[in-house]
Amino acid sequence: MFLAIDVGNTRLKWALYAQAVPGAALHGHGAEFLENIDRLADGDWAGLPPPTRMLGCAVAADAVKRRVETQMEELWDVAPQWVHASSAEAGLVNGYDHPTRLGADRWVAMIGAWHRLRARGPARPLVVVMVGTAVTVEAIDAHGHFLGGLILPGHGIMLRALESGTAGLHVPTGEVREFPTNTSDALTSGGTYAIAGAVERMVQHVRRRCGAEPACIMTGGAGWKMAPAMSVPFELVDSLIFDGLLEIARHRAAA
Repeated sequence: MFLAIDVGNTRLKWALYAQAVPGAALHGHGAEFLENIDRLADGDWAGLPPPTRMLGCAVAADAVKRRVETQMEELWDVAPQWVHASSAEAGLVNGYDHPTRLGADRWVAMIGAWHRLRARGPARPLVVVMVGTAVTVEAIDAHGHFLGGLILPGHGIMLRALESGTAGLHVPTGEVREFPTNTSDALTSGGTYAIAGAVERMVQHVRRRCGAEPACIMTGGAGWKMAPAMSVPFELVDSLIFDGLLEIARHRAAA
């Protein structure tokens, strides 16, 4: 049994697989807000088969990871392992100026997306988008080199920034429209099209840099909100972080 854990800015997501290989049978999965992590051992994890391996990625502070490890220790005898970005892993080369400073979630998602694309046919460039509390837009060339990426605020941060910095904008969430005619729709549409525009611009950059049309894979809890607003073809994949953790675990075991 292999336990994969993704600790984001607001929630912890987990999945238990039969083994640490891509495509393994899923035995359970769930999510918990970070403030409720201490309930896992008595809640969702209580009846699970004991994992023999665990691999996770986390953007939260070390104190949060320690809380996760405490919950594991109450139930199982398994050593926690956390992914950190490196110069290369599982076939992907990290082009960041300081590779270890790249967020673990970004690195793992890219590895998952890269292998997902490779399994389907000839190599091609790739744009990987994560839409969550923050939004990241990553570029990978056809040889598996991470070229660089963008970071911008997610929907919630954009709205809170406008509410705190502008008088009179405490309005309910609106709809995404091409030509908004009320403030709620204007705010929601502005945030959505800002994210869509960043993705479209990165696709243009990769197209020029690589001389080929990139694939685009999107993930994250708010990814579904972007679907109607996107003008470039993309695939929405909920499990991209877990796909990456499975690939990393497989490659580490084979090394």
